[in-house]
Amino acid sequence: MRFFRDNGLTIVLLTATLVTIAGMLLSGWQSLNQELAEHGFPQLPLLEYAGSGHFLSALFENWESEFLQMATYVVLTAFLFQRGSAESKDPDDTSSQDEHVLVPAHDPHVPGPLRGGRLAQKLYAYSLGIVLVVLFVASFILHLFGSAQREALEAALRGHPATSLVDHLGSAQFWFESFQNWQSEFFSTAVLVVLSIFLRFKGSPESKPVAAPHHQTGG
Repeated sequence: MRFFRDNGLTIVLLTATLVTIAGMLLSGWQSLNQELAEHGFPQLPLLEYAGSGHFLSALFENWESEFLQMATYVVLTAFLFQRGSAESKDPDDTSSQDEHVLVPAHDPHVPGPLRGGRLAQKLYAYSLGIVLVVLFVASFILHLFGSAQREALEAALRGHPATSLVDHLGSAQFWFESFQNWQSEFFSTAVLVVLSIFLRFKGSPESKPVAAPHHQTGG
C-alpha cells in the first residue's frame, strides 16, 4: 500500500518504540516486585507500576537525553561545520537552508505559518529547534518527578525519610542520572559526524554517495 511505503520509516520506528517500552515496563515491573518482596513489601500491580517513579524516571531519563541530543544537533549544525562530514553543511557554500524565504502569494503548498505575520514566520523558521528544546525541558521535568518518587520508594525500603523535590533536584544522584546519559548522546553524535567523513552506507540519506571523496561535505 502507498501509505505504508510513504510512511514506512515512521511506522517501523514507532512500532519499535512501543515494543521496547512494553519490554521495559514488564522487565522493570518484575525487577521492582522482586526488590519489594525481598523487603517484605506488597507487590505492585502492572498498571500501578506504569505510573510509578521507578518506571517513569527511567523512561523520561532516556527521552530527556535523546531530545537534548537532537535539539543540540539541530542548533549546532545551523552554525558550526565539519568539513567532509555527511552531517554538516559545506563551510564554503551557502546552503538552501540559509536562504531567505520569499513566500509566493496564495501558494496553497506553502506551510500555513509562512502566510501569517512576521512573528509567525520567524517562529516557524526555527520551529524544529524550539519544539525539540520544549520536549527536552518537559522530559527533564518528568524525569525529575519520577526520580524523586523512585528515591522516596528506595528511602522507604531502607526505613529513611523521603527528601523533598527541591532537595532531590540538587542531589548528586539526580545529576548523575542525567549526565550519564547526556555524555553518551554527545559522544555518539560526534562519532557519527566523524565516521561519516570516511565511511558509507549505500542508500542512506545519512551517508555521502559511496564514491564521494572524503573531503566532500554533505550527502
